[in-house]
Amino acid sequence: MDYILPKEGQLKLKVWPKDTIAGGRRHTVGLNSDGTVTAVGDNKLGQCDVSGWNDIVAVAAGNVHMATNTGNAHTIGLKSDRTVVAVGWNNDHQCDVNEWHDIVAVAAGWRRTIGVKSDGTVVAVGRNNDGECNVSGWHDIIAVAAGDWHTIGLKMDGTVTAVGNNRYRQCNVSDWCIIVAVKAGYLHTIGLKSDGTVMAVGLNKHNQCEVSEWRDLVEIAVGSNHTIGLKSDGTVVAVGWNKFGQCNVNDWRDIVAIAAGCAHTIGLKSDGTVMAVGDNEYGQCDVSIWQCIQLPEISF
Repeated sequence: MDYILPKEGQLKLKVWPKDTIAGGRRHTVGLNSDGTVTAVGDNKLGQCDVSGWNDIVAVAAGNVHMATNTGNAHTIGLKSDRTVVAVGWNNDHQCDVNEWHDIVAVAAGWRRTIGVKSDGTVVAVGRNNDGECNVSGWHDIIAVAAGDWHTIGLKMDGTVTAVGNNRYRQCNVSDWCIIVAVKAGYLHTIGLKSDGTVMAVGLNKHNQCEVSEWRDLVEIAVGSNHTIGLKSDGTVVAVGWNKFGQCNVNDWRDIVAIAAGCAHTIGLKSDGTVMAVGDNEYGQCDVSIWQCIQLPEISF
């Protein structure tokens, strides 16, 4: 895994990681090595209509907790010219990103989209009932994560900021430091430290925050109620809700990137193929035929 830049580098340089796989409520998105995008799963609202996209450098998928009255989602693509494209559910204008420019990182939550600009400021569109889009005052941001009703920002100095619903203390991250990656689930937040350990706050009903013993992590991913960690040796660990087998990753090997949907988990192998476990009601885990998915890169 020599091609993965040490995470500590994010604290010293203005660096923006690029996600090449993403999981939504009922769909999965992959960035091909030629800059096109593929998607499988529920396409009720056009969230998988990405076949015409090109020159994409990162993807994001709107997630949501699993409930009988949820499921709508959207998909975001960051282009090489730093503009953004979107398809899918747009009831809260979460896909109104056509006028965005100079964007270097994106995240998609429930009913909203977050973008990081090259100057470290942040833009947001979509649902703001809990103040989850109140990011206009943020600065020096290098990465963002979007949960259902809260938004997390990682600053260049390794500290973390948060806005939105804090009912389960999922926004209590002000004392975090030396963080190199952040992810947000339904009601919990995860942070990867530069020493390979992991922090967690928020709802722990399914033990999704039981990560204190994890070591040697290089990447994290979060579903609605489960948490995934990628180790430096290419193996994967998981905790949390496992009703659909979304945490059954112990036998995975040679993984270079991970992502999580609501109740499924995705792993990208070093040969560009993809693995998936968990809820597959809509075919969101049908990724075994995918080839040549873009390996993770870091952009400066």
